[in-house]
Amino acid sequence: MQNRNLVWGSLIVGVGLALGGLFAGEGIVRARTAERVVTVKGVAEREVQAGLAIWPLRISVSDNDLAKGHAKLAADIVRVKDFLIRNGIDTAALELQDFSVTDAYANQYAPQGGIASRYVIRQTVMVRSNDPETVLGASQRIGELVAGGVVFSSGNEFGGGGPTFIFNALGELKPKMIAEATAQARAAAEQFARDSRSRIAGIRSANQGLFEIRPRDEAPGVQESNQINKTVRVVATVEYFLKD
Repeated sequence: MQNRNLVWGSLIVGVGLALGGLFAGEGIVRARTAERVVTVKGVAEREVQAGLAIWPLRISVSDNDLAKGHAKLAADIVRVKDFLIRNGIDTAALELQDFSVTDAYANQYAPQGGIASRYVIRQTVMVRSNDPETVLGASQRIGELVAGGVVFSSGNEFGGGGPTFIFNALGELKPKMIAEATAQARAAAEQFARDSRSRIAGIRSANQGLFEIRPRDEAPGVQESNQINKTVRVVATVEYFLKD
């Protein structure tokens, strides 16, 4: 009799656990089925101007006499500084960088027909300015120096040798742009909710996205670093719960 009671008790417990699992499973299925979400994106853009200009002026001099070539290089550096001063650029922050001398006689692959100039001397005058517009204006008049006999070469590390314009105030824009992008995403979600006769019930997930700095005038071959005017863009992706 005792064994029979134990069997019946075990059967009742087993059925209860099975039914409990079934109902719990149905509850999970219903909860997942009832969970409705909408994913929306908000975009914020600003047109900005660079706050910093870096302009490498790489001077090149060639001569068969090393001392004379070096003297000409020194004279050309003075001409460059005078040009910058005339064009309103503060020369206090100028730096002389990357001095190099190449001896053509040391090159085993030199042409057999003779060498026009044995020595090539190079040095870079690095301009760093918080007045990009002034640097841009001066760079458009660089032909004056060329006409005066100054020879420039573009080093690989400096691309084409023109000014590089850097936007350095992104931190000031971030809070407002993030708020704007998020507000735009919410407006899109609310519109979707109205169209589907639903309401927003809260945020399921959110992703700010990366800030992009682009050239203001986007065209093939145009680089952001060469344009003083730029566009800053951020995209916020937000997933909202919907309810009836």
